[in-house]
Amino acid sequence: MKFPLKKFVFVAAILASIVLCGGLFLPEELIIPVKGATRADWNSKSFWFSPWGKSGVHKGIDIFAKEGTPVIAACSGLVVSAESNKDGGNVISVLGPKWRVHYYAHLKTLKVGSGEFVQQGSEIGTVGATGNAVGKAPHLHYAIITQIPYVWEYKSEKYGFERMFFLNPHEKLIQKTGRKN
Repeated sequence: MKFPLKKFVFVAAILASIVLCGGLFLPEELIIPVKGATRADWNSKSFWFSPWGKSGVHKGIDIFAKEGTPVIAACSGLVVSAESNKDGGNVISVLGPKWRVHYYAHLKTLKVGSGEFVQQGSEIGTVGATGNAVGKAPHLHYAIITQIPYVWEYKSEKYGFERMFFLNPHEKLIQKTGRKN
């Protein structure tokens, strides 16, 4: 019996297209990524605040909490990176719905590894003060990076082009009650 390779490739291509395109249309209801935190635990005006240290602008929000407080996945997704770097310290990046990367930085501990799938609300790390946050109050730096540029976010300011790739987490997070912040 001959294996129908062309048919297999065609079916695989269709399935891959459905999965890739489907990610754009999945619902995205994000929860606050620090256990027990509320919108009072971050400054709603800190997104894209300038100047902000060496980075120039602040591309996310800082959610303040006691060191060691569980950091939970704001959405379900694939952990594409769980590592340590100079600025973010211990960081986790999760590819979630709409092909957006959810970036969690300054973690004290990492509880997941690259390649793992995480469910919304599952513990992925703990709040800390690593990287360029050493010596500062413990917090989670949370950012949402989009792979599809939001061209209407382009402004003629110094960081206009780059801003097209970052979404304001304050506008996207919901309380566990289901209310948008």
